[in-house]
Amino acid sequence: MATQLAAVPEYVVETPVTQNSITGRVTQAMRYWLLSLADRVNTTPNRVASATAVTQAASISATAFSILSVSPGLYRLSMAARITRAASSSSSLIVTFGWTQAVACTAASVAMTGNTTATTGTSSVLVRVDQDSSITYATTYASSGGTTMQYRVDVTCEQIL
Repeated sequence: MATQLAAVPEYVVETPVTQNSITGRVTQAMRYWLLSLADRVNTTPNRVASATAVTQAASISATAFSILSVSPGLYRLSMAARITRAASSSSSLIVTFGWTQAVACTAASVAMTGNTTATTGTSSVLVRVDQDSSITYATTYASSGGTTMQYRVDVTCEQIL
């Protein structure tokens, strides 16, 4: 559960020591509030990469997130997908993430087979990643009938630790 910051203190700067002159010193309450803010920022997940594919009508092969240097640690990989045009007969879409933790690992979403424009899917997975390994996403697409299925997918990679 997310913690909330306290309200900004009423008095930010101490009262003047001499007439018409501000000491410039921050109040103790403001110091604590700023320290609390710094702690909150330092513990917030950091989005390191994201990608979007719109009006896709084919599978996406394993594609590395655009990350200059992957630090070892814990990452949250998330996706949201929606069928934007239903196939005339049937369709299926699966989103897969890949990473390395001593060995190559993958996690796949549940197949989205609703074949309507209201068909959506989301998933999020926590993974521990080795240094300098790529983190990838891919889709597996199947569509049958005269009209092919189209979809939109948004993927995000956040570093947690």
